[in-house]
Parts: sequence; C-alpha cells; structure tokens
Amino acid sequence: MEEITEAVQNITITGDNHKKNRIQVSNTKKPLFFYVNLAKRYMQQHNDVELSALGMAIATVVTIAEILKNSGFAVEKKIMTSTVDMKDESRGRPIQKAKIEILLGKTDKFDELMAAAEEERELANGGGEE
Repeated sequence: MEEITEAVQNITITGDNHKKNRIQVSNTKKPLFFYVNLAKRYMQQHNDVELSALGMAIATVVTIAEILKNSGFAVEKKIMTSTVDMKDESRGRPIQKAKIEILLGKTDKFDELMAAAEEERELANGGGEE
C-alpha cells in the first residue's frame, strides 16, 4: 500500500489538458448562457478563462466570447486555431476536426459589472422587503 501512495505522490501530469481555467464547450450538452455564466465565474477566480471547442461547437464558443466582450466583461487576449486527429466512430477511420481556443481576460470594469448584476439579482429575489 505504501508503494502505491508513494507512486501517486510522484506522478507528474504533463501537457495542459487540466488547466483550471479552461472550459470545453459543447453545442449539445448545455445552454449558451450556462457557458457565459460559467466563464464569468472562472474569470472571477482566475482573472482569465480559456474557451475551447471542436468542430460544430466553434460557433458556440465564438458567440460566448462575443457576448462577454460586448457586455463589457471580457477582453480578447489570444485566439488559437488548430486541427486535431480523431477517430470517426461510425467508420473507424481517422478524421481531422477544427479546434479553437479563445483566451479572455477581465476588463477593468468586470468587478463593477458583476457587483451591479448581483445587486439586481438580490432586488429581484428580495422584492421590496421592509
């Protein structure tokens, strides 16, 4: 048992597959504003967020980034595009899929906007308590 514990403690994870501030977006699993709100929370915690998508979900990621930029929450820091090799499940042959990664950072007025949104939510939920 001690060898297992020691081995686990000595494991090093290579690559950046487990970035704490990365959101891998799917266009089938969750609604658009789930990702918008999740990105805001990630920016609160880490100051920036990386949105990542493959294939058909790329349009969803671009839309999320644009919503965050146009509403004043985020600024675009970096956009990376690439292709990844994947296995086509139905035909069993390799295919290439387009990939995009968009790195967004907080704007100067991010915290102010988040506080205002929280205040609005509290007023809507509390609704005139005296």
